[in-house]
Parts: sequence; C-alpha cells; structure tokens
Amino acid sequence: MAKKQQQQPQKKINPNKLPVVTKPKALIVVDMQNDFVDGSLGTKEAVEMLPRLIEKLEKVTAEGQTDIIFTQDTHGENYLETQEGKLLPVIHCVKKTQGWEIVHELQEFAENAREVIEKKSFGSTRLPSLIKPYEEVEFVGLCTDICVISNALLVKAFYPEQKVSVDASCCAGSSSENHKNAISVMKNCQCVIYNEE
Repeated sequence: MAKKQQQQPQKKINPNKLPVVTKPKALIVVDMQNDFVDGSLGTKEAVEMLPRLIEKLEKVTAEGQTDIIFTQDTHGENYLETQEGKLLPVIHCVKKTQGWEIVHELQEFAENAREVIEKKSFGSTRLPSLIKPYEEVEFVGLCTDICVISNALLVKAFYPEQKVSVDASCCAGSSSENHKNAISVMKNCQCVIYNEE
C-alpha cells in the first residue's frame, strides 16, 4: 500500500524578514479577473475602464519605480454554501476556471508582478505584510465598492502613517453610484484619490 504524501505546510511570511524593497511605491491591482470584467459579475464600467488600466500599467512598468502586486479572488466549488455565496448567490472566480483567471490583456503584467495573491474574502489578510516597506500603496481594479475599498482600508488600518491612494479612473464599481460612494468613503478615511471625476 502506497504511503500518503504529507502535505507541505504553507510557507508563512515573517514580516521582520521581508525581501529588501528598493522601489518607493506598490501598485495593487485588485481582482482584474474575467468574471468581474465580462463574466458572471461583469459590468460595462469594468470593460470601459480596462484600456485605462492597461495604459497605466504600461507607464508604470516603463518607469520602473513601482512594484506591481495582483490580487485574485479565489473560491472553491462549494461557493454557494459559504456565507458570501448565500448573500451573493452568483458563482464566480472558482479556482482554475476561466472566470477565475486574470483577464488576457493583463496576464503579462501579472506574470512579471512581484506577487499574485489569491484571497478567499474581500480583503487580503496577506497583503499588509507585503506592503509594509513602501512609502505609498496605490490601488486600482475591481470592484471599487467591495474589494478595492476593503483592501485600501485594511492597509490604512494596519499602517495609518503610510500613504494609501486610489486611482479612481482605473477602478470600477458594481454600479456607477456604488463606485462614487466608495471613493467618497475612502477619501473620508484619508486615502488620496487620483483622477476623480
């Protein structure tokens, strides 16, 4: 009888032994996945925003002064049994499906990113340990009123003296109104908002 392979424990990040960061800024690209752009939870606002985000990432990459980190909403096949699934009964971002993947137009940026973080909830509990050394952490992506705001305020709570910013022109919400409301809340919580309409 074959021996069961022991599962390797997930490597934990020691915040005191992080890789040396030489760039002053991190750009967090939140949940730019097929299901949120033109899939099961896609919106026309997300589709319209994508070219602006591509342009921004091309510029940031060319300048070479910013580390890029992607987050990736990640659910299992039991999504509808979870609390989120009961409150939002739309199957999305199930791991290894096409809807879970980063949109094709951004895959090259994701492949060259410092990290791609899979997260099971709106906010990434791993993100704060990665962004501690940066002078500024800027957020872009989807959805402004759910995962962008969750991660921006999470970082603000961990590091109140760190500059946390959001490029409103490179975000899209679950609706235009929800996008504007989320931007307003983040501004009230002392996030710096760029390119606000």
